[in-house]
Amino acid sequence: MASTDSSPQQILTGIWVSDEGVVHKSYREEGGTERSVEAPFCGFVWASENDVEANGLGSAATRLSGEGPLNCVLETDQFSTYREWISRDVLGRTCECIRPFESQHLLREHERLFDGLRFDQLKRCQIDIETDSDGIRFSNPYQDRILAIGMKMGDQESLLYLESEDSKGEQQLLERFVETLQEWDPDVIEGHNLFSFDLNYLKIRSQRRKVPCAWGRFGQMANFRKSRLKVAERWVDFQRCDIPGRTVFDTYLMVQLYDVSTRDMPGYGLKTVAKYFGVTRKLDHERTYIAGNEIHRQFREDRDTFLDYLRDDLLETEGVASILLPTYFEQCKTFPILLQEACLRGTSNKIDLLFMEKYFHAGHALPTAAEGFAGFEGGYTRSFHEGVFHHVLHYDVASLYPSLLLRLERNPWPDDLGVFLPLLRELREYRLKYKQLAKTDPDPSLRREYNARQASFKILINSFYGYLGFPGARFGDAELAAQVTADGRELLQRVIDRMQELEAMPLEADTDGIYISSEKWSKAPLELLEKVQQTLPDGIELELGGQYEAMLCYKAKNYAIYDGEQVLIRGSALKSRGIEPFLSDLTKTLIHSLLGASKTDVAEALKCLRQGIESGETAVELLAKSETLNQSPSKYQKEVEGSRKPRRAALEVALRMDPVPGMGERVTYFMGPKEKGKTAMWQRAFAIGEFDAEHCPYDKATYLKKLDEWEQKYGELMALA
Repeated sequence: MASTDSSPQQILTGIWVSDEGVVHKSYREEGGTERSVEAPFCGFVWASENDVEANGLGSAATRLSGEGPLNCVLETDQFSTYREWISRDVLGRTCECIRPFESQHLLREHERLFDGLRFDQLKRCQIDIETDSDGIRFSNPYQDRILAIGMKMGDQESLLYLESEDSKGEQQLLERFVETLQEWDPDVIEGHNLFSFDLNYLKIRSQRRKVPCAWGRFGQMANFRKSRLKVAERWVDFQRCDIPGRTVFDTYLMVQLYDVSTRDMPGYGLKTVAKYFGVTRKLDHERTYIAGNEIHRQFREDRDTFLDYLRDDLLETEGVASILLPTYFEQCKTFPILLQEACLRGTSNKIDLLFMEKYFHAGHALPTAAEGFAGFEGGYTRSFHEGVFHHVLHYDVASLYPSLLLRLERNPWPDDLGVFLPLLRELREYRLKYKQLAKTDPDPSLRREYNARQASFKILINSFYGYLGFPGARFGDAELAAQVTADGRELLQRVIDRMQELEAMPLEADTDGIYISSEKWSKAPLELLEKVQQTLPDGIELELGGQYEAMLCYKAKNYAIYDGEQVLIRGSALKSRGIEPFLSDLTKTLIHSLLGASKTDVAEALKCLRQGIESGETAVELLAKSETLNQSPSKYQKEVEGSRKPRRAALEVALRMDPVPGMGERVTYFMGPKEKGKTAMWQRAFAIGEFDAEHCPYDKATYLKKLDEWEQKYGELMALA
């Protein structure tokens, strides 16, 4: 049932459910004014008929159609009653309720955040703080006061700073921050490392100065709790902040999620990320930089330069968020979910919400979450040749797995209501519609909007296959997932066979795409596409993914391509954030030379690097290794004390840092010379801030040996350069 408290001229921009069971909603009306409404929260929970009867709740339950084990739904607008129902002691472990309660309300009312709002109409506020640290150690919120708080929202800017360097001055600074935030009333608050640094720092300093963290809508305070985010194979600890009615968008966490698929970001710091995305290059002025150990001095001696630096941090944050946020913003218009949850939750969880919404409104019994199941063979992956090749073309099958799912016309077995395929088909049609509009609409801003929308739908429909094979997915079906991958392997093999018949040499194939080398077809790539397309079944579309001057094939899933302007490197054997910058740079130099992207003499570069290390002139920053902590230092310390567990250099360095970094944070360290009784790596590891050319130098022998190992590893490739 659709909500009755909004109209086409009113857009939901914020929602919060209080501990008393009141739903607070903020609507933006035509003209931009905000209107708040309140309503009682009507909660519902799915349960089994046996548990309902056993607890004497039959009068509050509705029996559902279908064969699913959660065949009753209980509903009430009495929040205390609802809280009692969803406690595990009442309805057992199989009962199912939707959290957070804001999502449950959106699902029940068929309502979506920001539905009808363009991205350029979203009220986005960037914030950044600068603190009074000497730069030698990391800022400590229990010791170092805040010097300045930068705020930007569209054309509005507020660079707040200490008027007096005492407790009263900091209190006034924090009060002005709250006042500005409430006056601007943003939908989203953006920042880099916003959760664990800026907002956490503001919280602690506000507590010290007795300034309430009244950052939310509806007169509410910000809430803090420890949280974790899964990023590929590792976990990142962070201090989560929930601000009622608003979204916190932390670009530091979001770039790590972005890098899961690209795996080519050189680092996650704001300056590095802004350069990677081209944000810094697009500024209409020279970016102001201040070294960390100079910030407190610049604040006192050159206030204008200090404020320029703060302003540029805000501009870079805005630019990075403008690239990463639109996909999640569009997801809010599809899922009954908060924008902050859209950023921090996995896709399977979001897809589940769509299915549960269909089942709830159909009055249909819900299946329970599936048990874990054995794995199955994945997609087609093969490297055909090694070396450097020219006249390279890339082809891929558009939406391979979703297309195969639709051809199979099979819903996953737990979906007895049959919503999986119709929903996939509907979303695919939406994607194609917006993909076309992104190409044809005369308004550039709308083309960007439509492109973000189609990209969001692309991610979503491609995730339907992954959902099938996800352990614990409510509507998972491993057998169907295995059938899809088998069909995908067969289809890609058909593409490869046909291309070989047409004298196109395959180089690298992976799941849904293939790189080929052919001087003949490089002049007529669409003609080759048309010939191969004729062998494919209806509903399966082959696309030209790109044309390249050269490609280096190193080993399976490790290659580099050059399009005449840019070199893209894929695979951990050719690039890794885990190796030292001097080796990474040397590998890039070799690859660029091989592909014809540069004329640098690799042997000469190697010789110069060796001489620089031997003389001690090579900067320690080039030699130091950065490592992401996959364990909290405190836990590591407990494990190694009194035991024989292996010591680890990065964690030993982390334990000496102030403050001690948490799991998921990066530590940069170098190797010092061997000493008597200190020859192991963990004993010779020092934080980069501890480097001193005389008293704490780097060990030349260690890094010269690494150069020798690099030369041995890439010797055959060097012979081709």
